[in-house]
Amino acid sequence: MARVTEGIPEQYRLDSYDFDLPADRIAQVPADRRDQSRLMRLPIPGGEPTDHLFADVVDFFRPGDCLVLNDTKVFPARLFAAKPAGGRVELLATTVDGNSFRAMYRTHRGLRAGTVLDCLDRDGNPTGTGLLVESITDGLARVVVVSSASDGAGSIFERFGHMPLPPYIKRPDSTHDELDLQRYQTVYAANTGAVAAPTAGLHFTPDVLGALREKGVLTESITLHVGPGTFKPVRTDDVRLHDVGTERYTIPRQAAAAINNAREEGRRVIAVGTTVVRTLEAAATNGRVTACSDQTSILITPGYRFQIIDGMLTNFHIPKSSLILLVSALAGRERILDAYRKGVERGYRFYSYGDSMLIL
Repeated sequence: MARVTEGIPEQYRLDSYDFDLPADRIAQVPADRRDQSRLMRLPIPGGEPTDHLFADVVDFFRPGDCLVLNDTKVFPARLFAAKPAGGRVELLATTVDGNSFRAMYRTHRGLRAGTVLDCLDRDGNPTGTGLLVESITDGLARVVVVSSASDGAGSIFERFGHMPLPPYIKRPDSTHDELDLQRYQTVYAANTGAVAAPTAGLHFTPDVLGALREKGVLTESITLHVGPGTFKPVRTDDVRLHDVGTERYTIPRQAAAAINNAREEGRRVIAVGTTVVRTLEAAATNGRVTACSDQTSILITPGYRFQIIDGMLTNFHIPKSSLILLVSALAGRERILDAYRKGVERGYRFYSYGDSMLIL
């Protein structure tokens, strides 16, 4: 059935954010070294995109710039389990509370309340740890750990969980488990709670961060625990109607003060990733950031007027996603799509384990 787009301005039409992406451009593993991924510098409003290594990012910052990081820490939120008859179930936790958790699930022939699953270890072997599917509501299962010597549901994920890689990484987890546990995590991750990595930060190394600080760049950390909504496809023809879900964030007083001081003094505030952009803009009032702990469901689309940021580091995003909407709001839709086309031509790697873009 044809999608109805009549009357929707082009900048708000979902099909305006599509582009051709060969499958071999979707990164399945990270670069050998974090800072040896590639970096496209995209000046705005105009100018030719230039190609670099991420280690060169220091060259584009000025003394006094305020670089804002998301220090959320991904926990191994994906479990595999077996039904009594042997069918396999994949569980992606959205919340963990004591001895229970809520999870999205995927399995053949559905999942019923009352089923006791056997949790599998990272090699796919039964562990004898029982997982009772207590209820299913709105597509989420509430699961209770019923037989384990562990200290609550959290330890089950630590012992048996897999990193919650995005669905476009199509390879067996077991082939890269140790790599993913290390590399699907930023080097500055500190506060556990995310089910997806803030991937723009995956390129940083301690050496790169040290070089930035030596140059006089300030680094401040906020926390937004990335939820499964980051993978949620946009299904509305009018992108303004998309629901990105709700995510928890914290902006410490020190970070808010440093960001506000930078703005007052005319220094640049540069966000590392869409999660930082959403957090700062959600907490903005009259061009200032408020220190707080709150939740946000902010959707940023073209036409949005940014209050806080002057630029951002980001990865190359999925066609027709909420993430490409956000970067298009900053740089312009045609500008982003043209850069993405050039990225394909120049051999850039896309998505979570792919290369990065600096928009300034």
